[in-house]
Amino acid sequence: MIHIERRIALVVMACLLSLPGLSQLPLFPTPAEVRMAQGHFTVGRELQVSSNGGYAGKLAGILSEELKAMDGDASSSGQVYLELDERAALPDEGYVLEVTPAKVVLKASSEAGLFYAKETFLQLAEATDGKVRCCRIEDAPRYAWRGFMLDESRHFFGKEKVKQYLDIMASLKMNVFHWHLTDEPGWRIEIKKYPKLTAEGAVGNWHDPKAPAQFYTQDDIREIVAYAAERHIMILPEFDMPGHATAACRLYPEVSGGGEGKWEGFTFHPCKEETFEFISNIFDEIISLFPSPYIHVGGDEVHFGNQSWYTDPEIQQFIKDKNLGNEVGLEHYFIRRINDMLAAKGKIMIGWDEIVDAGVSPDKSVVMWWRHDKKYQLVKALENGYKVIMTPRRPLYADFVQYGQHRVGRTWGGYNPIEDVYRFPESIIHLAQGYEEQIMGLQFSLWTERVADAKRLDFMAFPRLAAVAESAWTLAKRKEYSLFMQKLPKFLETLDELGIYYFNPFCPDSTPEPDAPDKEDVLKNG
Repeated sequence: MIHIERRIALVVMACLLSLPGLSQLPLFPTPAEVRMAQGHFTVGRELQVSSNGGYAGKLAGILSEELKAMDGDASSSGQVYLELDERAALPDEGYVLEVTPAKVVLKASSEAGLFYAKETFLQLAEATDGKVRCCRIEDAPRYAWRGFMLDESRHFFGKEKVKQYLDIMASLKMNVFHWHLTDEPGWRIEIKKYPKLTAEGAVGNWHDPKAPAQFYTQDDIREIVAYAAERHIMILPEFDMPGHATAACRLYPEVSGGGEGKWEGFTFHPCKEETFEFISNIFDEIISLFPSPYIHVGGDEVHFGNQSWYTDPEIQQFIKDKNLGNEVGLEHYFIRRINDMLAAKGKIMIGWDEIVDAGVSPDKSVVMWWRHDKKYQLVKALENGYKVIMTPRRPLYADFVQYGQHRVGRTWGGYNPIEDVYRFPESIIHLAQGYEEQIMGLQFSLWTERVADAKRLDFMAFPRLAAVAESAWTLAKRKEYSLFMQKLPKFLETLDELGIYYFNPFCPDSTPEPDAPDKEDVLKNG
């Protein structure tokens, strides 16, 4: 019965799309400029896909196979032509797609732009069963950073699930996968110099401390990084410090900063040279696996578990000797050392917005603004010259509930429905006035305390991820929530085909909330 109600809702919305004045190209995200024309191009068995060689030739082969997989019965004598031409001077990641009855031309000045042109044409072909309306699309992204973060320390999902998300991200023209691989419950990346990190540190998860060890080998990492790169997605690894380090500190107590009760081992020891040697060695292995120019180091919520810093004689003496003032000054000292360490290794540090107060160089670091209730921290970052990625808890944290009747997930004076996600960042963009060039983009962040399996993961991510993709790609003047919702059923049909269990905003009671771990049903204001 639930499945029937869900399908009825999709059919009703599809009918709305066919009404005069409401129809639009079913593309995600919405392009910058579309000019419609008369006629159609038919994708069929005899379709010829060609190019001007090089990367365009490789992409033409991929597109040809993808179109064949549509199993269309129509015949076609038309041609699809892919052209990569740096002299065309199109925007970075931008493209032009022109559809006429006899020919489709995809053109870009960059490999990423041509890839996105290919994804756009593929969306059009799939949405129209191969009968593509003639048009000319000129498109380029609003923001350079269009990200999604997945926390696999708290619950592990595995490389096939990650690859499925990378495929969907590529279709949505998202280009950064932020991979949260270390934290309190588990260490999920093989480090050969410190084998206990995965042999023992990968045991357990957020709700079951005895769950079998789950982690990514270095070969797994290389495979996924290459898979993402083929889709023009950069993977940003996160190695959390000085807090959220419990998984490492419980196995290598010589680098632990203490802590009390459930926070024991939460921080690295902030003074020992042994700690910095340990971190440096891990960085070396991470850097060998991830070609990203950035490494994320966390830098948040240190106060949760630094109780021992206030009583440890060695730490207190260090604060005095270095004239750091207090424990917060020590935290900032730690972050500055890590910033310099990464810069010496040729990497740019990314941290949560606490790092703004540490005095790190804006030339060597990037800020992720996450504390939605501290808008002044966003302003401070911009005024101090930092580049900023916006991922505020409200509305860009995917562990917040998305419907008022849902029980499991976070709330904070409200929750994160798809409309709020879609309308961001217009609600706060005035704060960046005069600093627009410093805003790198947006990120949807999915923490997994209450996300123990793939079904709930999908339910929390979709369809909100499509709204984030549009907010990050589409120019503000081209965004229209009602039009987005009118075409959303097409995206939901794609999710159905992929077997993804999503929340249906058109018929919310037809998609019951999946089960969650028993360890506290509701997380509020944390």
